[in-house]
Amino acid sequence: MSEQIIQIENVSPLDLFGVGDKHLETIKQLFPKLKIIARGNLLKAMGDKEVLDDFVRRFELLMIHLERFGTMNEKVIEQLMIGEVDENNQHPIFDKEVLVFGRGGLQIKALTANQKKMVSAIAENDMVFAIGPAGTGKTYTAVALAVRALKNKEVRRIILTRPAVEAGENLGFLPGDMKEKLDPYMQPLYDALRDMLPQQKLLTFLEDGTIEIAPLAFMRGRTLDHAFVILDEAQNATLSQMKMFLTRMGKSSKFIITGDITQIDLPRHQSSGLVQSQEILHKVKGIEFIVLDDKDVVRHQLVTRIIKAFAHFEKPVEPKQNNSSEKNQQNHES
Repeated sequence: MSEQIIQIENVSPLDLFGVGDKHLETIKQLFPKLKIIARGNLLKAMGDKEVLDDFVRRFELLMIHLERFGTMNEKVIEQLMIGEVDENNQHPIFDKEVLVFGRGGLQIKALTANQKKMVSAIAENDMVFAIGPAGTGKTYTAVALAVRALKNKEVRRIILTRPAVEAGENLGFLPGDMKEKLDPYMQPLYDALRDMLPQQKLLTFLEDGTIEIAPLAFMRGRTLDHAFVILDEAQNATLSQMKMFLTRMGKSSKFIITGDITQIDLPRHQSSGLVQSQEILHKVKGIEFIVLDDKDVVRHQLVTRIIKAFAHFEKPVEPKQNNSSEKNQQNHES
């Protein structure tokens, strides 16, 4: 007789086993040849090895379903515990294009061609730049990829960072201590995480450091191993800050850098490190640049029109910046 002990992770044992162990009794009826005992966060199953291996494989699918959809019933239990599975031990109920199943079963996917390029790029490279206008899903897709990597145990932690640069506001006059002053700048990252993780799990991850959200200046001097790291709003980082951040990469880490070069809030005498990084790093092996555009906008349809209108208005200005950098490069080479 073989024995397996399964640890219940990422889901509530009460939700998994049901009120009064209703779900657990259904599971036991579906596997009458096994002796199944549940105690706290552990489930012990004993019996013939072949039957036991099949049970463990299917029970793990059941936990994944509950984690992703937040609910299950007797029909779902029967589908997953005794229904057909494919050659990869996956049930057809799971959509392979879904990056993360968020709160309430929210399915988070790459919706556009360039968002899908981001997904492919991070699978093939350790560092990806995603550059495009507001509303193209750069940050949201990046955070979904990070959460997926954490859930799949591909990384041990997620680190999300942004430059603390004011878009017309004065940071020094905001009320509160430094954390309270900086939190508004990090809000889009919190918003994305709240869509993708249960509230209590998110709070636990934030408290124990599994997920860290910090301003870019706090990255100096660190080595980020086994981490999925996202630099958001990178257009507001200077070149020295970009160099500092990019060289934080440690072992078994993934970096995604997102930004919108049409919304640079740096003082006029400072150049965007994101713009310069495109010129410096575009031929470096292991780094891929994905450029998103108005076709990738997933917000209100007016956002697409607004982006096009501003692009038309700013069109004469943009080439001057590029031409200037090209001339400087030519002068340097000569």
